[in-house]
Amino acid sequence: MTARPTADTRTTGYAERLRLPWWGWLGGLLCTGLLATELWLGGGGLRAWLSYAVLLPLAIGGLWWLGRIRVSVTDGELRVDDARLPVRYVADAIALDAAGRREVLGVGADPLAFVVQRPWVPGAVQVVLDDPEDPTPYWVVSSRHPVRLAEAILAAREAAGPCD
Repeated sequence: MTARPTADTRTTGYAERLRLPWWGWLGGLLCTGLLATELWLGGGGLRAWLSYAVLLPLAIGGLWWLGRIRVSVTDGELRVDDARLPVRYVADAIALDAAGRREVLGVGADPLAFVVQRPWVPGAVQVVLDDPEDPTPYWVVSSRHPVRLAEAILAAREAAGPCD
């Protein structure tokens, strides 16, 4: 499942959902099935099937929850799940590959940074902030298309004008 960047930059400059890939679903459901089978072997009658009835829906809900994060640049804001950042406070947006993401999130990472990263998404964008009221120095957001996301953030910032 791939991200679907939008072309309409008037209201939406970019939008994607950080879905769990097929192999994540496969692995999660296989592990859940194996656990349910282990519990099934230890029980008898109706109680044996209860493990499947409970664990499989819980696994499906958990796997869906892992892929629920939406990233978008809409109406002058960077939106990451429920978090919103007006683009007028963005100093820079830097596209990161897997090695760059490891470096930014490594030992020298700022503990006050806002981070939404998914290990199955190789790229990310570091959004450097310029807001004296906010102690957060930067955001790091996973993206399958980090260059497009960074360009959309910078374009929205230019369209929004200077910070007040």
